[in-house]
Amino acid sequence: MRADRLVAALLLMQARGRVTAAELAEELEVSVATARRDLEALSTAGIPVYPQAGRGGGWSLLGGARTDLSGLTAHEAQALFLLAGPAAPAAPEVRSALRKLLRALPQTFRADAEAAAGAVVVDPTRWGEPEKERPALVRVLQDAVVRRRKVRLAYEGRSGRGSRAERVVEPWGLVAKDDVWYLLAGTERGRRTFRVDRIAGAEVTELEFERPDDFALAREWEEVVAEMERRRSTVSATVLISARFLPVLRDHFGRHFEVVGDEPDGRVRVRVAAPMPLTIAEQLAGWGARVEVVEPEEVRAELARIGAELVEHNRPRDDAGG
Repeated sequence: MRADRLVAALLLMQARGRVTAAELAEELEVSVATARRDLEALSTAGIPVYPQAGRGGGWSLLGGARTDLSGLTAHEAQALFLLAGPAAPAAPEVRSALRKLLRALPQTFRADAEAAAGAVVVDPTRWGEPEKERPALVRVLQDAVVRRRKVRLAYEGRSGRGSRAERVVEPWGLVAKDDVWYLLAGTERGRRTFRVDRIAGAEVTELEFERPDDFALAREWEEVVAEMERRRSTVSATVLISARFLPVLRDHFGRHFEVVGDEPDGRVRVRVAAPMPLTIAEQLAGWGARVEVVEPEEVRAELARIGAELVEHNRPRDDAGG
C-alpha cells in the first residue's frame, strides 16, 4: 500500500540523511518512476522534504539526517493522525503505517498523536440504514491509479437493463461522495466520470499512462459537481412556508434552496429547484398545507395530481357491519 511506502521513505531519509529515487526504488522494490512520484507526493502534501540536483544530490529532510521523522511539528503530527486515524479500524495497512509512524515520532509528540488517532470516528451510515460496504472494485481501481495503469472496464448503462459497454480508460483518481464511489478517467473523448457501482468488471492492464500535467483531482471533481448540480436544478419553484419550517425544507433541497424574502402574513418566500416539476412536487407532497406553491403551474398541477391519487387510493373503508 502507498501509505507504507511513504512512511518507509521518510524513515529511510531519516536514517541516511539523503536518498535518491533509484536508491528508494531498490529498497522498496518498485520502479524508479514510482519512487519519484512518492517523493513528490510527500513534498506536495507539505512534508518538509526537498530535492537537491547534481553530483551527490538526492532527496533530504529539511534540517538534515538527524531531523526527527520528516521534520513534522507537533501540530502537523496531530493533523496527520486526525486525518488517518478514522480509516485505521477498517484498513490493516493503515493501522500498520500509523504504528510505524508513531514509533518514529519524537517522544514529546507521541501522546498527542495517539490521542488524535482515536479522537474521531467517522460513521457514514445514515440512521435506519444498513451498513454500506466499500465496493470491492475500489481497491483494484486504487492500485491502477497509483501504478498509472490503464483499465479495461465493463460498464453498465443507467437503465441497468443489460446495456453494457467495454472501454479502456486511464484511471486518474477516485472520489467518494455520500457513500457512492466515482472514477474520474481519461478516455478518447476526454475526461469521463464513472460510478463504481455500475462497473461490472475491471481488468488492470500493463499499459502505462501519464496523467495530464495540470490535473488536480480536487479541482476536477469540483467541476463535475458543479455540472451535476446544474443538471439537477433545471426547474425551479417559488414556495411560501412558515419560518419555523425553513431548516427542514432547506435540508430537503440542499444547495437548491434559496430564501427570497418575507411575506406580509409572516410566511417566507423561498425558491427550490430540481430536475423536473414532478421531482419538486414529490418532495413537497408530504408537507400538506404547510407549503403553498406560487409558481410554476406545472408543479402545482403535479401536486394536485398526487393529492387526487392519494385521496382516491386511501379513502376510509366502510365498517364491515355498516
